[in-house]
Amino acid sequence: MRRAPTILHLDMDAFYASVEQASKPSLRGKAVVVGGLGPRGVVATASYEARVFGVHSAMPMGQARRLAPNAAYLVPRFGLYRAISEQVMALLRELSPLVEPLSLDEAFVDLEAGGRAWDAESARLTGIKLRADIRAVTGLTGSVGLAASKMLAKIASEQAKPDGLMLIEPGTERALLGPMPVRTLPGVGPATGDHLRRVGITTVDELAEAGEDELVRLLGKAHGHALYAMALAHDERPVVAEREAKSVSVEDTYDVDIHDRLRIGLEVQRLADRCVGRLRGAGLSGRTIVLKVRRYDFSTLTRSETLRGPTDDPAVVREAAARLLDSVDTTGGVRLLGVGVSGLADYTQEDLFAQALPVPAPSAEEPEGGVGEVAPERPVAVERQWRAGQDVRHAEYGPGWVQGSGLGRVTVRFETPQSAPGRVRTFFVGDPALESAEPLPLVADAAHPPARLGQSDSDRHGAPPRTPDGGAGADGWGGNREQASDATRVPDGA
Repeated sequence: MRRAPTILHLDMDAFYASVEQASKPSLRGKAVVVGGLGPRGVVATASYEARVFGVHSAMPMGQARRLAPNAAYLVPRFGLYRAISEQVMALLRELSPLVEPLSLDEAFVDLEAGGRAWDAESARLTGIKLRADIRAVTGLTGSVGLAASKMLAKIASEQAKPDGLMLIEPGTERALLGPMPVRTLPGVGPATGDHLRRVGITTVDELAEAGEDELVRLLGKAHGHALYAMALAHDERPVVAEREAKSVSVEDTYDVDIHDRLRIGLEVQRLADRCVGRLRGAGLSGRTIVLKVRRYDFSTLTRSETLRGPTDDPAVVREAAARLLDSVDTTGGVRLLGVGVSGLADYTQEDLFAQALPVPAPSAEEPEGGVGEVAPERPVAVERQWRAGQDVRHAEYGPGWVQGSGLGRVTVRFETPQSAPGRVRTFFVGDPALESAEPLPLVADAAHPPARLGQSDSDRHGAPPRTPDGGAGADGWGGNREQASDATRVPDGA
């Protein structure tokens, strides 16, 4: 343990939902839920306004809708989240060479290694400045915890939420931790918490009083030793600089099980292309292609094939994924498909079309029955789909976002991060003047001046916005309450 609180933990506040509120003025101060919108979707993040109703991360989306029926339900925009996360991580790297990201919105920083802090006061001033810099660069808020260990810094940031800073002075750790519930400690999930509760241990003080031998008896050697040390506020883990990725993968969960073998094959090809896109975006290549299939009965199979050398060629990855699919029985339907690449490298080997040396990976269950064949790929008609929260631009009205769609219509609210709450208009889904657009920056600067919204003749004369059926759009969620779905595809765990 250090003698000064020079380990910082940053946790952005309700990150995905806060980004959506910052980019959509009409949603500020409103309940916002981000996640997969289909019946099998789950909540990725809920705004603090939505949490009042009991909505939380990892909750099934259907349950969230029952708890907060009037919230705004939006699909994630991971590209934008990653861009903003990189802005935040760049600020952290200015503080220290030792930055350990845990996710897009969370990281540890060793302030001592960067010479930014050496005592409580210098650590506090660094934390205050960091929060101000994050707000200036991104327009968002983050909570900061400062302590002498990673465990305590993370607990401090949680206590500081939302939009706060908490510093735990060395020597006060035991007094602070003692009355807290055991679930506060990392590694104590619902199952462990229930097990401890059944034997009368509900607080960290009671955990420490139980003694190391008793905890080992109850929880096993490794877990028992670790929890006892944490109960005494002992945590010697160092901040580890950002680790290299070990794999790149994408997967989709489907609202309705897919039974058609042709459709399954086409989905695998599409996922392979998405995976290669991420691989190339990171400047990487890989040797091992992995296919993941979750069947109708929730059994999950994985298959892998190792190439002679690393590649980022989409044709090679597609062919390998198709061969792996040949070895999987999809009778009964599949509910999830995924394609990944591991064995990463920062170079490629060109001559890979002689194909690979297959190395099947162990699966959770051996396939039963015969194997169907993937039919040759054929062109498939693509219908325009609009998803709630999606960025769009209209030739006349300018930038906006999809508020909902259904019955052949799409409702768009025209506003930008720097504008006042915007007007709502409804169009036919195939309106050629409406197109997908890139997200606008949350904070305008010289390189990204505020986008100007278009104005129609009806706006200038005070007439209500036009709709395809001659009605007026609503200044709210409007008459079209159907949220956009991503056809049958919802990002798994989104």
